[in-house]
Amino acid sequence: MAEHDESYKLLFSHRELVADLIRGFVQADWVREVDFTTLERYAESGVARNLDERIDDVVWRARWGERWLYVYLVLEFQSTVDPYMALRMSVYAGLLYQRLIRAGEITAPGSLPPLLPIVLYNGEKPWTAAETLSALIEPRLPPELLRYQPELRYLLLEERRYGEIDLPADENLAGALFRLENSRLPEEVERVLATLVQLLAADEYASLRRAFVVWLKRVLLPAKAPGAEIPPIIELQEMQAMLAERVKTWTEQWKEEGKVEGRQEGRLEGRLEGRLEGRQEGESAVLRRLLTRRFGPLPQWAEARLRTADESQLQAWADRILDGATLEEIFG
Repeated sequence: MAEHDESYKLLFSHRELVADLIRGFVQADWVREVDFTTLERYAESGVARNLDERIDDVVWRARWGERWLYVYLVLEFQSTVDPYMALRMSVYAGLLYQRLIRAGEITAPGSLPPLLPIVLYNGEKPWTAAETLSALIEPRLPPELLRYQPELRYLLLEERRYGEIDLPADENLAGALFRLENSRLPEEVERVLATLVQLLAADEYASLRRAFVVWLKRVLLPAKAPGAEIPPIIELQEMQAMLAERVKTWTEQWKEEGKVEGRQEGRLEGRLEGRLEGRQEGESAVLRRLLTRRFGPLPQWAEARLRTADESQLQAWADRILDGATLEEIFG
């Protein structure tokens, strides 16, 4: 998992990806006032030297509105749920503020910069930790004591909660990353890569292109197609071409490994190519689950078709689930 975290940190060491993460996933009016052309890594400012390395390489600042304000973005890459994440974020905030004061960045009392703590979570289990520090503190306190308890809230971005309809437009780099993480088919990965190749074609994005390739080779593809041989590729366009060439083979492998319905969700409950066992109702339930994962909540007409279909019709729809781009194509 350390390799996963390091690959992620390499991606988020690029200003373009961090800017798109804020633009696409922080739903607030103040975001429009941030001058993302001034966005810079906090470590590069010379202030974060000697701070805990878990935070100094993922903290950023930018101009906000007409004044020079610090906007700090703390990214924690977690594969498991840390029940005390709110406490950790509070400690990080204190370390940052103390370092700013010692470095002479704060010129007057009461002018500490705003802090935006973000937890980017991509684990399999739902995130269950408290998102505020106050939620971790003994709740049965008299009001006179409760008012003195510390408070901090972080923004949780749980990747698997974002369906296609919830993600920002295709040109958003962070949205593209989420789409790759949540992909169910090699064709979906190939489509996202085609978009990334266009978005990152300029020479100035060479480092970010390589970061995506590193992450694809070390994290995404080994998880989606375990055991598959990945050639020595250094450019994103080469990765797209390679994937296009191997789409058919890898589609069968992903399906065989049970990856079509979600990362490590287990086998396709009966394998939709004729290995579905049990009653017809069970076949319909499995197909409904897979369709919902690909397209979101099903419309009434699709639910009605599933309820009234016989076994042969269900199997015919199951055969189309890998190739159909829309519900209409699958149901014919």
